[in-house]
Amino acid sequence: MERTLLSPPLTTGTPVEVARLRQAVAVARGVFARGRYAEVATALPALISAASATRIDPRPGDDATAAQAQLAELYTLTTDLAIKTGRDRLAWTVADRATQAADASGDLLTQATARRVWAIVLRRAGYTDTARHMVIDTARALQPMLRTPDQLSVYGSLMETAAYTAAVDGDRDTAHTYIAEAVDAATRLGTDGNHRYTSFGPTGVGLYQLSIARVMGDAGAAIDHARRINPTGNPSAERRARYWVDVARTFHQLGKPEQCYRALLAAEHASSDEVRYRKPTAAMTSTLLRHPSANRLDGLHEFARRTSPGVELHHG
Repeated sequence: MERTLLSPPLTTGTPVEVARLRQAVAVARGVFARGRYAEVATALPALISAASATRIDPRPGDDATAAQAQLAELYTLTTDLAIKTGRDRLAWTVADRATQAADASGDLLTQATARRVWAIVLRRAGYTDTARHMVIDTARALQPMLRTPDQLSVYGSLMETAAYTAAVDGDRDTAHTYIAEAVDAATRLGTDGNHRYTSFGPTGVGLYQLSIARVMGDAGAAIDHARRINPTGNPSAERRARYWVDVARTFHQLGKPEQCYRALLAAEHASSDEVRYRKPTAAMTSTLLRHPSANRLDGLHEFARRTSPGVELHHG
């Protein structure tokens, strides 16, 4: 995937109907939601190549802006995947392409979702103030049109990102203000859904409340939020695994290795790729291997071999 994106071939893909592109995007998003990141990475180069060709030479009855929208969705998904796997430099490149394709599409919600991932990339690069302004400006542009599930979901996901960005920046009050707006949007939506691939709803907001409390060092509040969430009720394996990774990180903060390890096992059960490819899980596994209680954590070394083989080898 990196070779395709950073050194694209001179020849282009074959144009296809936009309806086929739209279906392919939905399938790829479904695989991502099932937590199968390696499978998504394998499929993306051909999909991006086809979408790029289609925007240049749309099929009869289609137009270039519709193809641009699907290309933006693919670049947004690629950014999500690069963030998951810690490829921050690749994420920077692809997020910029997602924003450009979204702008060319003329679709406001496509632009908003692209800007949300761009803001995440900026935050991870240390540009938290810029990231916060970007996501809030984008959310404010949507406020006059919050009527449909798509609009509420995209707006709510922007406010979740804004809240987490403020928390990372140490701005507790602003984080609480923004997540309250996300809670309001989720309440208006009424149910958990996946409109515009946001996985937004009451449960999704709860996951962000857990993450925000953890990143601000409020481990007790994070555990309280975790107890109010039923992870098995979330149809997305990716979100279930994210929940358990956040729980593990919280117990890691509290210095509770047994609970941390059990949460990591639950995350692996939900999505092995979520544990295998994320840097925080490797860091926690390394710490557990060095902990005095490591010998009491049944199966820890086997877990490390499955999920962090380099770490396991280093610790013998």
